[in-house]
Amino acid sequence: MVAPAVPEVTEEVLHESIDARTESLLALRELGPPDLVHLLKQGVRNTGKQTGIYHHVTGVDASSSASLAAYINTLTYKDNGPNATSKIVEGVYCCYNAFSRLDMRVHVSIPGTVESYCVDERGEKRKASDELWLETYLCSVLRAYSYADDGSGDTIRKIMGVRRFNPVTNTETEQRFLNAAEQLFFRGWQLGSDSVVQVPTNVSNHLTTGLLKYLETTGRYASGINLFEKLRTQSIEVSSLLSKVMFMGHEEVSGVKNLYQSLQETPMDYVMLDTQAEFLLKKAQTAETPEAREERLKMALGCADRSTVAAPSEFGTWARLAQVYVAMEDWENALTTLNSCPMFTYQDKDTPIMPEPRDVHLPTLPETRLDEIDSEPESRFSEQVDASLLGLRAASYRGTFKQAYNILTEMTAKIGWDQLLKIRSNVFVMEDEYRTEKQEASHPGPSKRNASIDGLRGTPDPITNGEGETEEDDDEKLSEREPAKEMATNGEPNSVEKPPHAIDPKEVKGDSDHLNTKRLCERWLDSLFMVLYEDLRVYTIWRTQMAQYRAQQMQYKKSAEEWEILGALAERLQHFDEAVEAYRACLSLRFSPKSLAGVLRVFQKTKNTRDTVAAVIRLVTWQYRWYSEFSPELLHTIRTLIEDEGAVKVRSIIQATSLPQTVLDLTHHYAALCATFRSSGTDG
Repeated sequence: MVAPAVPEVTEEVLHESIDARTESLLALRELGPPDLVHLLKQGVRNTGKQTGIYHHVTGVDASSSASLAAYINTLTYKDNGPNATSKIVEGVYCCYNAFSRLDMRVHVSIPGTVESYCVDERGEKRKASDELWLETYLCSVLRAYSYADDGSGDTIRKIMGVRRFNPVTNTETEQRFLNAAEQLFFRGWQLGSDSVVQVPTNVSNHLTTGLLKYLETTGRYASGINLFEKLRTQSIEVSSLLSKVMFMGHEEVSGVKNLYQSLQETPMDYVMLDTQAEFLLKKAQTAETPEAREERLKMALGCADRSTVAAPSEFGTWARLAQVYVAMEDWENALTTLNSCPMFTYQDKDTPIMPEPRDVHLPTLPETRLDEIDSEPESRFSEQVDASLLGLRAASYRGTFKQAYNILTEMTAKIGWDQLLKIRSNVFVMEDEYRTEKQEASHPGPSKRNASIDGLRGTPDPITNGEGETEEDDDEKLSEREPAKEMATNGEPNSVEKPPHAIDPKEVKGDSDHLNTKRLCERWLDSLFMVLYEDLRVYTIWRTQMAQYRAQQMQYKKSAEEWEILGALAERLQHFDEAVEAYRACLSLRFSPKSLAGVLRVFQKTKNTRDTVAAVIRLVTWQYRWYSEFSPELLHTIRTLIEDEGAVKVRSIIQATSLPQTVLDLTHHYAALCATFRSSGTDG
């Protein structure tokens, strides 16, 4: 398999990239940034002229200094050819150890010596031990999965020129990964956790997330079950992970039995209860009769309710309970529960902060040449985008806010916006009615406030929505608390009613009996309603205008970027047919990995094998074009296709596509990985 091309970022000042990395160590909070590879080039004739170049990389074997030195050597073979005007004389490989908060470094002199050491947060050198290399190796694998692209290209565009490799390519490297995970498992909480988890635990952290992602991607469930069964003997809480993998591998009876037995010992383990609730919710969706569905939802409700008692400060437990109420069509309780969710500031992945480079060289590998992909960058940056589309703030939601918004849009998709507003005014104290009641009340009395009325956290301080703005800032931007006014865009009447504001909990002084029956709406949820209104308004205008153009047999024109944004908008609002329509319109104008990934999701649901394969080939090629040979989501898609259709048929469909053989070989490589891991449906 040919390796991706090597991007080159040229420094203004020698070694400034390494210095910048050292300075950033103190600020790292997650798994750390991708590995940094710094190379010193020297002129063949003019040996006094030296240039510093660097690139980033994930997925390289970081189990020892020798393996990192070997990576640098592969770059020298590539560069030090007979016709080269310069040659690499030195290389430094930097790889972050998030357990011990150290940057492991390997310095290679060419020809000459290899020196390995580590640098702490103060920039001081330390000795590198075998234990530190074990930690570094495990962090490296987890980073490769965490920083991998999902096929849409969003991750690739965040950091320029990162080479991404698959860290686990066969059963031998799998064993090394799982052995390292087993040795360091009970220190996994030190790595932190996803932004939706408030407190990292032994079973909710970046290590367990990475393990589950690996098992889901490769389908190596037996290996995961074996690992978690061993770890379960040391701690009963590992049962939740064991059951999750059993459910993935369709061993549902064993998974349920394991959870049942474990909850006898620890009846208030919130992750086990949540795992049960999630399983029952999925089973309810596939129930054959309404009676069976109702029974499963009742059981799911019991588990989800207990998990909120067991972990009242965790977002995930409340979100699951809200999802169960939505499935039960108990809208008032769904909204009340959503209001009780504790919201956390979104912690983004650690990214490199580098000085402005002197030059950037982003080469294209000949094997990835495909006309439709090659034309993408030029056309993309010349497109016009309507300001109303750029201002849709739901697109930037991450973490807890994104999940809460998804629950709100699911409710809207099921009952409609008008009905949602009615339920909202039934549940929460609205500003206008509070003002009216306050004026009429002649004898104010004390309010009866409790957790169920006011949310478990009482009246919160303003919290950050994950994009650097507080809820108060958000609220001021949305409205100055003036009465709702009808808005129009492009001359089109607004057919979506603007939601009135709920009363700000900080304004309530306990002077209304109304609080006995109604809740106070958290400001973040009030803000979410306004953001949903923005989405619905733009969506409604788009669909109305399209219908008018069609009626007049006129073409409705948008730029490719605008179609991409409209596709994401429709998908957010759970209008999937309209999302595909917009994504296809974007793809008819230019290549877009985000639009193609959106269309691919629909192809997978409808089991459209040929179109799925065609989309995957192009996405794999685009990824490879931008130095990524590994996307867990695309590997998972190929593996699922092979499970459903068989490897021979999938390989035949790939080969029958009228694209260059070099391009097809990139996707054949993914199929070959499935054969290496002996996935279901592969030969032998």
